[in-house]
Amino acid sequence: MTSATASSSEHHYELIVIGAGPIGEVLAQAVAAEGMGTAIVEHDLVGGDCAYYACKPSKALLHPIQVAHESQHLGGVQSASVVADDLLARRNAQVSHYDDSAQKQALEESGVTVVRGHGRLTGEKSVEVHASDGSTRSLQAERAVVITTGTAPNIPPVFEGIPVWDSQDATAVQDVPPRLIIIGGGPVACEAASWMSALGSKVTMLIREGSLLTGFEPFVSDILTEQLEQSGVDIQFYTEAVQARRPEGMDQGLGMIKGGPITVRTASASIEADELLLATGQRPALDSINLASVGLSVDDVLEERTPDWLHALGDAGGKHQLTHMGKYQSRQFAARFIHSAEAPDADNTDTEPPTPQVVFTDPQIAFVGLSEEAAREAGYDVITAEANFADVAGAALLRDDVVGRAKIVVDTATDCLIGATLMGPETAEMLHAATIAITADVPVSILQHAVPAFPTASEVWLGLLQQVADSAAR
Repeated sequence: MTSATASSSEHHYELIVIGAGPIGEVLAQAVAAEGMGTAIVEHDLVGGDCAYYACKPSKALLHPIQVAHESQHLGGVQSASVVADDLLARRNAQVSHYDDSAQKQALEESGVTVVRGHGRLTGEKSVEVHASDGSTRSLQAERAVVITTGTAPNIPPVFEGIPVWDSQDATAVQDVPPRLIIIGGGPVACEAASWMSALGSKVTMLIREGSLLTGFEPFVSDILTEQLEQSGVDIQFYTEAVQARRPEGMDQGLGMIKGGPITVRTASASIEADELLLATGQRPALDSINLASVGLSVDDVLEERTPDWLHALGDAGGKHQLTHMGKYQSRQFAARFIHSAEAPDADNTDTEPPTPQVVFTDPQIAFVGLSEEAAREAGYDVITAEANFADVAGAALLRDDVVGRAKIVVDTATDCLIGATLMGPETAEMLHAATIAITADVPVSILQHAVPAFPTASEVWLGLLQQVADSAAR
């Protein structure tokens, strides 16, 4: 049903979405487009972290840095350099100066009711919204409530109560700290190390494990470590903070240095810095939803033990922790919701699509499907092939000293690709070919007839596929 005019039912909707990030936006707009009453609740910026604090601002920072770096490794052009103030101004423009009015308007024009405030469950299909002015508003769903609240940062115990940066501060950087410690070695840590170093920070990365980007092919860490170190980043593996002190800590605002110097003690040394970035992962942001009001816990949501009217999608569900995969899940849910008389399951697809991921460092790291190690652990008998981008004529034209490597993983039982890692110049734009090949179960024998244009970096596929064919023929 659509929103009614009578005061007794004016806050009734067929669907209520808590969280107006990209996953919630996609769902709400799809359902509203079918004329179904839809409300979306958001306490922060409409568009969510991805639009303002994560995907978009990080790439807005990283791409100019990449262009400048390429100009320094390409004969025939004058080398460019990063201008910090201009780079931050570009970031601000790309995030609409943290003004969400255009995205809010787009939602409303598509028929979605946008409700500002913190949404929390108060009973079956019931949501109470607490606005910043102290007012409350009660909403009632006729069919379903969907949680798309994203994630919150994990705070290691040693840093509890100490004001430090999280990923939002890093993408919204206003004060560039002369010395920056980054805790972690995942995608956020590696990308942030790239742009903060380019902005002028002396970056030290403290990494508990022995590699960057755990879970990727091993050569990824080797190459990226070398490239980051060449740019001046100090990377300390097998190093963990055991104590942190910041006597003059004070939260000065988003992207601002939070007080005086911070000292971190490890098992072997003490390190002082002007700021510290925690890039230690995220957890589903479910604590403030008031799940207890409907007899549920966070674990119930993450393990999909929820009533048929309540669902969590994207990061909030703990399953799809990348924006594009959350949006895919949202589109699938919307299609089932629209064509079903009852609220559908959150995810009842027969097969799980491969997950593409890009880390926008230099060189770029594009990955989809399974690594060799993961494939073997999953029970696959595989053939692998590797190639250096420097040996590919088209890639060598992109810069004078190409750095990068590619690897594919093929299931011998089906002759189909199940994993690909492309690390090199502009590999983000090459990844979708691998994603399509994996999704469509295209055999290598057919892929060999997909001819890459010359001279392009995509010719790397010729050598990779031929290696697989030769191995299979032995």
